[in-house]
Amino acid sequence: MVTNVESQFRKIGAKVNFVKLSDRESRAAGTPVRLDVITEGKEELFEIAVNEGSDNSLDLSVLEVRTQDRHLVLLARLLDRDGSLISKNHFLCGHDERHLFVASVAGVSTVSAAKASLKPAEIRAREAGQSNEKRNRRKTSVFRRQGEWFFIPAPAVVAEEHRIRKDEPLVRPGGGSKAHIAQFAYRVGGESVMVCSKYPQGLTQKQYSKLINRTPRAKNFGWVEMKRNPTVYVRGKIRHPDHATIVLDTWHRVLMNTENRSTAVAFLD
Repeated sequence: MVTNVESQFRKIGAKVNFVKLSDRESRAAGTPVRLDVITEGKEELFEIAVNEGSDNSLDLSVLEVRTQDRHLVLLARLLDRDGSLISKNHFLCGHDERHLFVASVAGVSTVSAAKASLKPAEIRAREAGQSNEKRNRRKTSVFRRQGEWFFIPAPAVVAEEHRIRKDEPLVRPGGGSKAHIAQFAYRVGGESVMVCSKYPQGLTQKQYSKLINRTPRAKNFGWVEMKRNPTVYVRGKIRHPDHATIVLDTWHRVLMNTENRSTAVAFLD
């Protein structure tokens, strides 16, 4: 199993390293297998961490390899002693611009389907009729993409100058990835929440007040007021250390990919 998986990863120009998770680590992760992207020296590689007690019950198989695209779909199945399925996870692994990436995806068997599953429904609807080759580009007539973020042209938007924010970070709720920085951003609607490192999902004003009354020292947690689920528009330069900077000449609406942030994935971006 290990040798076959390694050979499949080599087809996309990537190395894979297998390590063992202790039972305690596996319980903490909530999964018998965990994928990561690590760096050894100056080289990136995939790391597959397997629960040491699941060696004989975990089946890893590569469902499709796209050598030219440098992507593959990996299936991890956990079986019981009778060979019946207990659980399974699908992963899209490959190269995105400058770095390797791994994403937990829905139950798909092809690279094309895995990529499509990461796109918001609105984008999939707008690109109906386009070829797969065009859909998989980072720049199309429908969107621009940088990492996990999609930007849809919204030229009719007229932003109120006093509400335009500069160098605005775009961060997936819950953290775990580096922020993409938008030169200009305009947020509409959404729910006001207080956010800090201890409460990355944010607290409503009522929850925040209750916490401060109960624990006064919580005032010093470095809170920032943000909007939960607003409609966000950006323009100008969109920067990220792992991706080429893109420039949006007009306002674009921001959509996040639909990646399932499973605990089976340790590093994602």
